[in-house]
Amino acid sequence: MFIDPDTVRFGIHSGQLHGTWEATLELWQGVEDLGYDWISLFDFLRPHAYAPDWPCFEGPSMLAALAARTTRIRCAMLVSPITWRHPAIMANIASTIDHVSGGRLEFGIGAGGTDRGYQQYGIPFPAGRVRLDMLEEACVVLRGLWDQDSITFHGTHYQLDDARLAPKPLQHRLPLIVGGDGVRRTSRIAARHADIWNALPVNPEVYRTKVDAFHAHCDAVGRDPREVRKSITFRAVVGDSGAETARRSVNELADTPEVIRVQYLSAGSIQQCVDALKVYADMGVRDFLLAVKAPVDWQTLTLVAKEVAPAIRDYVAGHR
Repeated sequence: MFIDPDTVRFGIHSGQLHGTWEATLELWQGVEDLGYDWISLFDFLRPHAYAPDWPCFEGPSMLAALAARTTRIRCAMLVSPITWRHPAIMANIASTIDHVSGGRLEFGIGAGGTDRGYQQYGIPFPAGRVRLDMLEEACVVLRGLWDQDSITFHGTHYQLDDARLAPKPLQHRLPLIVGGDGVRRTSRIAARHADIWNALPVNPEVYRTKVDAFHAHCDAVGRDPREVRKSITFRAVVGDSGAETARRSVNELADTPEVIRVQYLSAGSIQQCVDALKVYADMGVRDFLLAVKAPVDWQTLTLVAKEVAPAIRDYVAGHR
């Protein structure tokens, strides 16, 4: 494993919907200055939760540019759908960005979901079962190209013949993230192939069912669940004053689509946010990724970095 399983990391899932390169760069460099461990983009083309013409930069090229303008923070893709690119192309992109970042990349893939890009650009969108089969094969291709001198692979969807990747990633083991909420196939694929499994927390009861399914899949494939970091992407509004935070929460949610509203775990005080995240820490979550949207709520970002993150780290350390 590339990191101790009990190490708690806090990160920002920034996306690239901030309108300009300058605004996105300011966010990334500001988050690094705040001491966060991680920051990530996604690989949507036309995000379904926003207007059809909403500005959205292309993911991997933006990630390479931002990685080159940061120095310490882990830089991630969360996640890249297997529908956009052949996994050998993904492997080459990831290796390149790992070099650009000085070995700070963590690369996520998923089966793909709703995106207006399929309809607008005429990109094929196979049935869910087919995409999950593609995801499993893609995991094998990525890891093989990153770690082996050559790989020959004859799958249903991908065929590689003595395939090479050079240069290899800088990292001895480039972390592979599998993202998704499915308890039957996606978590099984994560149990078999992932270094990190990322899912939306929804609520503690639903997340517990996901964790139980994931652990069962790990048992079935003979893998220790602690070898795979549990990661959640959540949203929050955090403040010092109850009335002030309530006002900010109303403003934050005013134009927020319902599909994003359900991702808010907390809207209130620092302690309320800490208490909400403790529940997930008790279920083994060690990567807490705060998703943000434009305009950026810098007060929440600052309080999570300076108050919430230390409290969760202390809590986990005290319960080992």
